[in-house]
Amino acid sequence: MTTTTEARTRSGRLMLNKVPEVTIWFWVIKILCTTVGESFADWINMKLGVGLVNTAWIFTGVFVVVLAVQLRLKRYVPFPYWLTVVVVSVTGTLYTDFLTDQLNVPLWISSAVFSVLLAVVFGVWWLRERTLSIHSVTTLPRESFYWLAVLVTFALGTATGDWTLELTGWSPGASVLLPLGLIAAITLLWKFGANPVLSFWLAYILTRPLGANIGDWLASPKVAQPGEPTGIALGTFTTSLIFLGLILATVVYLTVTRSDVTETYEAAHATHTGDLRKERVGLAGFGLLAVATTGLLIWAHSQPHTGPAPEADNTSAVQMAPGEAVKKFPPAKVTALKTLASTSLKDARSGNAKGAHTAAQSLRDLWDADQASLQPLDQTGWTSIDAQMDKVLGTFGIDHSNPPMPPAQQEKELNALLTDMG
Repeated sequence: MTTTTEARTRSGRLMLNKVPEVTIWFWVIKILCTTVGESFADWINMKLGVGLVNTAWIFTGVFVVVLAVQLRLKRYVPFPYWLTVVVVSVTGTLYTDFLTDQLNVPLWISSAVFSVLLAVVFGVWWLRERTLSIHSVTTLPRESFYWLAVLVTFALGTATGDWTLELTGWSPGASVLLPLGLIAAITLLWKFGANPVLSFWLAYILTRPLGANIGDWLASPKVAQPGEPTGIALGTFTTSLIFLGLILATVVYLTVTRSDVTETYEAAHATHTGDLRKERVGLAGFGLLAVATTGLLIWAHSQPHTGPAPEADNTSAVQMAPGEAVKKFPPAKVTALKTLASTSLKDARSGNAKGAHTAAQSLRDLWDADQASLQPLDQTGWTSIDAQMDKVLGTFGIDHSNPPMPPAQQEKELNALLTDMG
């Protein structure tokens, strides 16, 4: 879909258009980038054990660097542009995850906050430039607004996508259908004559939950606890590697063919002369889509669906002798888990509540990341440790609605976990 609209020229460095032509290749590579944003962030955060906060700081720094390179260019160049999109996708995902997992901000609040923030960005952008069209990103201020909007759309797409899963209990595979259907409907309305700029940004936001659900479906294990996502068990690293390879191949193709380059003055300054009646009908169509989607989510939420197993269920897990549950697990993985549990216990005993909570959160992340490799080795042992792990997390209020419990209770459950792991 095209996004050309009337624009006025502001003072500032005049450049050729800094954004690619919106062709099928644009949407293909955008979805690939959103999938990488989900899987690569999870791999670094959990699989490598870097931790959510550290990963967020790392990618914020990388984002600043790649954005500085992108802003210095005077025209659209495929590699730096799409590298920036990949980094933004990871960074935006991490910001939402930080609010949800680290600060325990409910997803509906994150969705509302990012929606308001995006509206503010678009409002200021429009008031200053009188256009939101990506075909007129020809000055530094416009490009700055563009990348800020892109960052917020990734964070918003992450929040709304995760909130949808939370409300409905749908699997990642089934959840792909909702954003895919909405994007198809938006495309039909654009074809009919709906406002191209609005159509573009709505579809742009929806590619985030679409790509994230694809990534989760590819990476999630085939067998999981009730309420946990299932997929085809490629893992986050393999999924990231495949999609980064596809992105690189697409970028090389676009660099060679230049099939997505818009460099003429006419293309960057064309005047949109759409049918106002059709645009109003399209706007009404968008409203109906919003109402229908809301109704679908309310209906899905009211249906019986499997959620995460309640805390009480875990107490009935089979009890095993000390060290027996992890006997078949790789010693290096067990040692890494015991180190984090010991760190949390030490901090809890010394009164360092923040340090104990952070270590417990890292323990949770590492345990979740290792599930795909450990669970098949010993289902009974994994279930036993998982039950005690959940008790530990409950004392810190991690993945549980209760506030943190007294340090004595935290120490008790951490000691029990360390005993179970030998």
